[in-house]
Amino acid sequence: MRTLIMTLCTTLLMGNTVMAQKPTPTLEELIPGGSNYLFPENLYGLQWWGDLCIKPDIDSLVSIHPQTGKETLLLTREQINPVLVSAGHRKLSHFYSIKFLWPNKKQFLITQGKNYIIYNFDTHQIDEVVTVNEGAENVDFHPTGQHIAYTIDNNLYVDNKAVTNEPQGVVCGQSVHRNEFGIKKGIFWSLSGNLLAFYRMDERMVTEYPLVDISARIAELKNVRYPMAGMTSHLVTVGIYNPATGEKSYLKVGDPADRYFTNISWAPDEKSIFLIELNRDQNHAKLCQYSVETGDLMKILLEETHPKYVEPQHPIVFLPWDSNKFIYQSQKDGFNHLYLYDINGKLIKQLTSGNWLVQDILGFNEKKKEIIISSTEYSPLQSNLFRVSIPSGKKVPIGNNEGVHSGKLSTSGQFIIDTYSSPSIPRNIDIIDAQKNKGHNLLSAENPFREYQMPTIDTGTLKAADGATDLYYRLVKPIGFDANKKYPAVVYVYGGPHAQNIKNNWQNATRGWDIYMASKGYVVFTVDNRGSSNRGFEFENCTFRQLGIEECKDQVKGIEYLQSLPFVDANRIGVHGWSYDGHMTTALMLRYPDIFKVGVAGGPVIDWKYYEIMYGERYMDTPQDNPEGYTQTNLNNLASNLKGHLLLIHDDQDDTCVPQHTLSFMKACVDARTYPDLFIYPGHKHNVMGRDRVHLHEKITRYFEEHL
Repeated sequence: MRTLIMTLCTTLLMGNTVMAQKPTPTLEELIPGGSNYLFPENLYGLQWWGDLCIKPDIDSLVSIHPQTGKETLLLTREQINPVLVSAGHRKLSHFYSIKFLWPNKKQFLITQGKNYIIYNFDTHQIDEVVTVNEGAENVDFHPTGQHIAYTIDNNLYVDNKAVTNEPQGVVCGQSVHRNEFGIKKGIFWSLSGNLLAFYRMDERMVTEYPLVDISARIAELKNVRYPMAGMTSHLVTVGIYNPATGEKSYLKVGDPADRYFTNISWAPDEKSIFLIELNRDQNHAKLCQYSVETGDLMKILLEETHPKYVEPQHPIVFLPWDSNKFIYQSQKDGFNHLYLYDINGKLIKQLTSGNWLVQDILGFNEKKKEIIISSTEYSPLQSNLFRVSIPSGKKVPIGNNEGVHSGKLSTSGQFIIDTYSSPSIPRNIDIIDAQKNKGHNLLSAENPFREYQMPTIDTGTLKAADGATDLYYRLVKPIGFDANKKYPAVVYVYGGPHAQNIKNNWQNATRGWDIYMASKGYVVFTVDNRGSSNRGFEFENCTFRQLGIEECKDQVKGIEYLQSLPFVDANRIGVHGWSYDGHMTTALMLRYPDIFKVGVAGGPVIDWKYYEIMYGERYMDTPQDNPEGYTQTNLNNLASNLKGHLLLIHDDQDDTCVPQHTLSFMKACVDARTYPDLFIYPGHKHNVMGRDRVHLHEKITRYFEEHL
């Protein structure tokens, strides 16, 4: 008996020792770019071929029947590689990057350098090879017409023919207006691929901003066109090109000065093109229809104004079964919703409504006359999928009501690849029949940190500085948390438009660095203040003309809650963030110097008059129109308030938030006899990416370790 007891005790002790030796994750495991970065398992390249789900792998390509879940082998690398090699192409190393662009043909597209290979997996032959010129970028291949458009330097090419021949300072076929207003590209094919619309941007009147490239032995000057708030902006117009005739023309928009042309879409009959025109004040939007044949303005279908700003983010979408009706998205009732209009601009009805917002349109089910969307209806912290009947407005959920979902819709719109995560589910992928809300599981990923000690993550709400608005927060407790101890705390904040830190996805969107700091004995706290995303227009625009003021007030309310917790050391609170939150971090250190002991501000906006026109003027107006706001939010004017330790980090090639922000603040601190610290990352733009990202977070960590 004594032997048995000793054996049991030994086993228990060994078990406790093993548990005690369970490791905590390192930066190399927590930060993208790390040598052993851990993330939930995924299925790459999932897509639809008509209504069959395609699952690529390294060695094989299979289709999955959406109703039965049956897998059918389509092709192996052993079959395809001899065909590719015999035609003078490289072997395929995996199937992940192929694209099924033809729903009714047994073909897919392979991209290899400048070759776009159309492979037939029925005949096991290469049907066609489309080749682009060396240096091609922004490539856009249209599967129906099999035309290919791309840019080289600042000019546009179609089917390897130069469409434009512009001087330096004029750019064609690329994104314009600094990627604001939902603009992500500069090439727009019509539905059948017979015609191409493209942006032309003349930047020659925009002031050049000097950046210095130190990679050469003698550093080289690298000028970028950077229109600062209140200064002269670039001129944009829209071109039309016909590949069949080689004819090119431009829409007759009149003088394009101080106007933005956004959200381009084609009419189904290809006879007209639609865009949303926005004035420079960004408070008056017009949905315009232009004739493709003449370039003339045909009509203004609708207009939208607001005393603060309007922000069109989405092109109109025509109903696939009725070319005389389209969906228009607007925040005019306070939340982004869908409106059905006819081709004359007459409102037929509002399709969605409520104190939640539509985030995305996934597509249509033409047979059922439904539109499939993602929205925040269940929670501002979530994205969930719904199908909405166009005739009746009836809305039916797809999938479950938890977590953050994204979807890919099949050609018919009946089936959807639903990928989601929740605070406790790293990643789940299902094929769902949207009509029956039933499906087959493709992946239930395991927790990649199951063998590690991990922190506790709590979420909740607190009141904003207005005393009425609920704000969501996230609290990451130290690994090995002891309620009787006092811990230092770091606030991670962003706080600006189009960003949201707290979500109901995996680990509540907790960042890897937050987990790392928790492993080092820190409480990490985040609150989404007013001004951030997914809470409606009024929640966002309360910061108008005073960026960083109301947001800081809300952050202080979060700090008051943090300081009320018995395990938080109220005398050891730090703050960190990047970009907009570089501004927030610096502002909190200067406006509330007795609260924050340490701050690390990355790529900070210091003075909004140094920021670019489109974003800056939307939220601040111009320095000429809002001098009080620009003075009040200029952190150089508060440099004398610095008490704690503040590290500013900036990238020397930052063309989003130019280095002048940080350098001007360093000069202001010299004049004020205050003493921040500075670190520069050479060769990076507006953030530190790749392998150097681990170095960045180690640098940040060491600063808090030293001073907090």
